[in-house]
Amino acid sequence: MVQSFDTIIIGGGNAGFGASAILHEAGRNIAFVEERDFGGTCPNRGCTPKKVLVAAAQAMHGIERAPVHGIEVGKARLDWARLIDRKHDLISDIPGAMLETAEKRGTVFRGKATFAGPDRIRVDGRTIAADNIVIATGSKPRPLPIPGAEHMITSDEVLTERDLPGEVIFIGGGVIAMEFAHVYARAGAKVTILEATPRLLPAMDADAVAILHRETERLGVTVETGVEVKEITRAGDGLSVAYERDGNEHALRADRVVNGAGRIANVGELDLDAADIAHDEIRIDVDDFLRSTSNPSVWVAGDSLVGSAQLSPLATYEGRIVGQNIVHGPVRKPDYTVIPSAVYTVPALSAVGLTEAEAGAAGIKVKAKTVDMTDWLAARTHAETVAWSKVLVEEKSDRIVGAHMIGHHGEDLIHLFALAMRHGITATELQETLFAFPTFSADLKSVF
Repeated sequence: MVQSFDTIIIGGGNAGFGASAILHEAGRNIAFVEERDFGGTCPNRGCTPKKVLVAAAQAMHGIERAPVHGIEVGKARLDWARLIDRKHDLISDIPGAMLETAEKRGTVFRGKATFAGPDRIRVDGRTIAADNIVIATGSKPRPLPIPGAEHMITSDEVLTERDLPGEVIFIGGGVIAMEFAHVYARAGAKVTILEATPRLLPAMDADAVAILHRETERLGVTVETGVEVKEITRAGDGLSVAYERDGNEHALRADRVVNGAGRIANVGELDLDAADIAHDEIRIDVDDFLRSTSNPSVWVAGDSLVGSAQLSPLATYEGRIVGQNIVHGPVRKPDYTVIPSAVYTVPALSAVGLTEAEAGAAGIKVKAKTVDMTDWLAARTHAETVAWSKVLVEEKSDRIVGAHMIGHHGEDLIHLFALAMRHGITATELQETLFAFPTFSADLKSVF
């Protein structure tokens, strides 16, 4: 017997909950299908537990700078096992709480979902059907075609292993590698990042990345770019990574090798062909309304999409758009022009809008002002090791089209730029806004 619903949501993370909030309010009959913990990657294996580790790194950074403030302290030691236990305590109630919410909004099915037709799903030996199916299955670590790749761990293990490794190598210099490298280094591990491209974080502003690269090396992290990793092998009780750079062969030993190459859409095991869903194994083809181009019963949101940033608030936003389009018909399109983000290194790299290269490619004439703020009063007062910004303002309209910051509480200040960009507040208007003094926000008048 096939049980029918108005909508099936595959995945119990931010995107799925964003869609279910709209659908539940509209009185729709919902089925949730979740294979793992409710909440998805962000609260269980991603941004939320990661920030617990980042908070510890920030505390270690503060201790490092304590002598500048006249505070005498001994050498700090981070108890890694206690930190991991604290992380577990802080997030342990999230899956249960989100499961309760899912059960209030609909019927919950546990297990792996696969399509059994254009409008039906098979899960745990049962078949369920719906007029609309939302794919919100999130992402998974990007597989690397390297001999010995099975020896690598992922961010999942970084967040759960209670033993601090002595030496760590990250394969890939993306967001995951940068954030955890800053944590590991401050905890006392020897860290190396091996990146295939000519620079770290290739999607972000090149000048900002160069500043962060320098600060990362100041911590003692070794960064090598333009690297081709050849093989990962067992070496005694550790691992050896063989790689080539500039035509020369090298080998490094480590206790752990971490896949730092990012994440891809987790759609490969859904049997998309059974539902006539156009795809290329990773990317599902969707229209402007986030609906499958080949099966109008299917919608995609969150990290299951390819093309939009893998950010939890964005997943919720996309999920809500899908919910609204199911209820009201295809009427809403996502707007990705103003999406603030942060790389939670210590200090953080924050950004919104276009990079300088993107503005040039789009033919937008901008005034790009770069400012080193380390000599400013606020930076010196707080003993910042790096404080830097670049703001892009369109010449003819005075509108802000991009902002990039390292340090100086940029992970919070970036939202002022995002607010201005979203609501058409010009650079001059933001510059003339009164802020409490002395604060980091008050320094905005001088970054344009």
